Amino acid sequence: MSVSNNAALQLYNEKCLQIQKEPEIRFAGIVDKDGKLIAGGFKEGLVPYEDDETRLHSFFEFVSKASIRKDYDDSLGPINYIAARRDKAVLVSFPFPITQVLLLISAEPSANIENLAKKVVEIFTNVS
Repeated sequence: MSVSNNAALQLYNEKCLQIQKEPEIRFAGIVDKDGKLIAGGFKEGLVPYEDDETRLHSFFEFVSKASIRKDYDDSLGPINYIAARRDKAVLVSFPFPITQVLLLISAEPSANIENLAKKVVEIFTNVS
């Protein structure tokens, strides 16, 4: 792995840790195009729900397929994020088209998705 890739991974890790400081966040991680977690993860000290990792991977598969589709980009613009509200968690994915990675977030069901999206944009501005 090159120095620039190591620097990018370190930056991604720092940004994920910054997101994890938000009280409602359970998981913030960067997933590559192959579905591998390359940065971040579950909040320290958090006990994941049973099969959390399996569910997050399933969610990743869904959003990665949706995120790479460009069907409506010309008419509606590119995808900013994809969100799903479940009984036990809110799942949000933010595609980074240039680097072909996704930021995947799992939060408590009480999380405000719009406020969360604004916070992510603040934290990840100028990160490609």
